[in-house]
Amino acid sequence: MSNRIDTLLEEMKKNNLDGMLITSTANFYYLSDYYTDPHERLIAVYVSNSLDPLLIIPAMEVDDAKKAGWNFTIIGYQDHENPWQLFADVLQKNEKIPKALGIEHDQITLERYKAIKQILPNTAISDAQETLAKLRVIKNKKEYTLLKQAAELADFGIETGIKAIREGVSELEVIAEIEYELKKQGVQQMSFQTMALSGNQTASPHGTPSMKKISKGDLILFDLGVVFEGYCSDISRTVAYKSLTEAQEKIYHIVLAAQEKAIKASQPGTSVGNIDKAARDHIDKVGYGDYFTHRIGHGLGIQTHEYPSMHGNNELSLKAGMCYTIEPGIYVPETGGVRIEDMIFMTDKGPEILTKSPKALQIIE
Repeated sequence: MSNRIDTLLEEMKKNNLDGMLITSTANFYYLSDYYTDPHERLIAVYVSNSLDPLLIIPAMEVDDAKKAGWNFTIIGYQDHENPWQLFADVLQKNEKIPKALGIEHDQITLERYKAIKQILPNTAISDAQETLAKLRVIKNKKEYTLLKQAAELADFGIETGIKAIREGVSELEVIAEIEYELKKQGVQQMSFQTMALSGNQTASPHGTPSMKKISKGDLILFDLGVVFEGYCSDISRTVAYKSLTEAQEKIYHIVLAAQEKAIKASQPGTSVGNIDKAARDHIDKVGYGDYFTHRIGHGLGIQTHEYPSMHGNNELSLKAGMCYTIEPGIYVPETGGVRIEDMIFMTDKGPEILTKSPKALQIIE
């Protein structure tokens, strides 16, 4: 925790910031080691070059934050109190008003921005979101271990989902079995809404699972992940139930080949855009480019979707310690959709695939 704060202070100095107020749940956890769902309440970490780190949390969570390892100052506020004024009182008491404050623009509401300006009227405020994102993009050994364990649980979820497929079972019933079995493994929450789509539903990349019954000839597309000790996993697999058409089989093998090309292209120093290009060029070449409608993947860590965005125009170079997904897909109305997604951890020697579920075409009897 203190090492991360020290690194942040170094980055703040480079960006001429003498204070930073971090309010997103993910970055709050990254810097404090304390994970909480604040609902509508304010949680914040204040990092400054002139004060010890400061935590702002509801009073009812003070003991939990200390148990998580926070050893610095805490402002614990009651529901009837104004946490912004309490924060301002600490700054004024210590005569340490920041001249330049960094915040996360994509996290601060207009209401909170106005509250900050009210207590710090003469402070210049700027967006420091990218500074924090770049800190989190390279994972350490502990983070690697947690991501690997989260991936193993995602594999278990896919295995459970495939076993749950049978004639007449609904998509939501399959999801219920997946999540029930994962709860029995100690998983407290999924990293996003579990997806099990079947038949024509698979032609929508982000379709909504329903009480639709699975029947012979359906493709079934799974997309799921878990949160394990604060770190997320994400995996997609597509299988067929009892039979499939030539068109469905064709797009499956195209997607699999595209994913393999993108994984092979993942090497230290390669640009993110080239990973997307490796898969997209293959899908374009065989005539399905119009049906691959999303980026190749996204960064993964404390959040399911985090920096970097793995799109074709991203020139960021891959480095050891990055974790991201590779998930090409083809979605054809009336035929169905196929997506195959793995978690990739970049090492000095190349990509390590953290998710291990089989990718050879499976026809479930």
